[in-house]
Amino acid sequence: MSRRNLLAGGGAVVGLAALAGAGAVGYKWARHEDANTVESAQRAAAAAKQAAAQKPPGGEVHSFLTRPDLQPPVLSVDVLSTPAGVPPYVFLGNKSYRGPAAIGQPGLLIAQRGGDIAWFNPITQYQVLDFNVQSYKGKPVLTWWHGETGSTYGHGNCYIADSSYKQIAEVKCGNGLMADMHEFNLTSQGTALVDSYKPQQVDLTSVGGKKNGYVVGGVVQEIDIATGDVIFQWDSMDHVPLSESMVGLGKGVGTSDNPYDYFHINSIGVAWDGDLLVSSRNTSTVYKIGRRDGKVKWRLGGKSSDLGPGSKFYYQHHVRSAGTGVVSIFDDAGGPPQMEPQSRGIVLKLDTTKMTATLQQAFTSPAKLLAPNQGSMQLLPGGGAFVGWGAQPYYTEFAADGSVTMQGQLPNGNQSYRAFTGDWAGYPTDKPAVALRANPAQGTGVYVSWNGATEVATWQVLAGKHPSSLAAVATQPRTGFETMITADSTGPYFVVAGYDASGRQLGESAIERLA
Repeated sequence: MSRRNLLAGGGAVVGLAALAGAGAVGYKWARHEDANTVESAQRAAAAAKQAAAQKPPGGEVHSFLTRPDLQPPVLSVDVLSTPAGVPPYVFLGNKSYRGPAAIGQPGLLIAQRGGDIAWFNPITQYQVLDFNVQSYKGKPVLTWWHGETGSTYGHGNCYIADSSYKQIAEVKCGNGLMADMHEFNLTSQGTALVDSYKPQQVDLTSVGGKKNGYVVGGVVQEIDIATGDVIFQWDSMDHVPLSESMVGLGKGVGTSDNPYDYFHINSIGVAWDGDLLVSSRNTSTVYKIGRRDGKVKWRLGGKSSDLGPGSKFYYQHHVRSAGTGVVSIFDDAGGPPQMEPQSRGIVLKLDTTKMTATLQQAFTSPAKLLAPNQGSMQLLPGGGAFVGWGAQPYYTEFAADGSVTMQGQLPNGNQSYRAFTGDWAGYPTDKPAVALRANPAQGTGVYVSWNGATEVATWQVLAGKHPSSLAAVATQPRTGFETMITADSTGPYFVVAGYDASGRQLGESAIERLA
């Protein structure tokens, strides 16, 4: 993310206490049964009013009879083919790029590959980034960062939720620092790799600044999730000189109010041998860091690359190990200044004996998308890739040969810092939501949804004249986030039950009465 291309929601960064007071720490999921309280009803009404005020023409925002509190953006998706083994879900942190408000509500969004909403949790206080599905204690979990963003970095905390969407962990930086928005990466050792930004006073005369100037260094912390202990810390200022930066000091930069962001850390991954791969946007370099001693083993890219010649990339994001001596990178190249005609997802093969880097594959959009900041590159089973185009509102799935198999888009002006695809099975603990409407032709229109219940395959409607004497009157496959079922009954009492593909009942709604 470029300091010249700000994330929306800028302003002064805040401390932990302020975040907690604003609901950023231990906040509550939006659930339809909360509408029974005056407070939640007022929130829902306010959210609906805000969404109506900002709703653009062209149907870019969903609306649901069963969940009027949810207004996720409509995803425009073109599925060209479905390769074997391709993951079924897409994970996005919806927000506006620069404007004051996103189209639809900002928040955490899981969508089916074709664009149908599977789960949405609106979060309008501050911002959510780096929404992903990862593994913790051998089980799939949802992970994200939540906090306030400034012109260069953010202050917040990181969260983990289980398959019922219950928050099971909150990860905070230690040693007086707060988690930045760029990285929240879980390891197989039960730890989290989190980045932070640390302002400090230094001599800037070597780069044309003042002797008593200020920089912001990039900090890596490895944190034990269970205990919160910091078990490893690395600071760029101890290992990377200012001269490696590709970003000039700039007018008015280098003060306590506007420190020089010479490094701009944006990803931390585990290398094939257990060391760390640290990505610095503003040096256009990937650093292999010793996980025990913090020493820089080698540099890939930038002014002082130890490997070449095929290692040219600029302002990169989301560096990951893809096997021994192989790395995947999202090559922004958008600057400013612009270094290449378009952004790419690239795979590099490294020979650390001969100290060479060879371009193995590049995934590029036929639309020649250019991201000035942000972005992600995820390799898929079978050799394909899933690329999130950062500041641009697009994500693309590629086959191993580089052909596009699926293209998705958020509404213009919205974006997701990173975009991921993966498997997910969600089992929410609340009940399905139901809305009833009289059918002028005959019977009743029954609308049902169950936010996050990914395993529902079929809905069954039960109806009767008394709540204690309900019988099945209609069955229909799930057809989207909200399914409308025509029931040949006037009730007036109804219940809807959800079943998985094997016929097992997953849950049923409260009893509703047709008005």
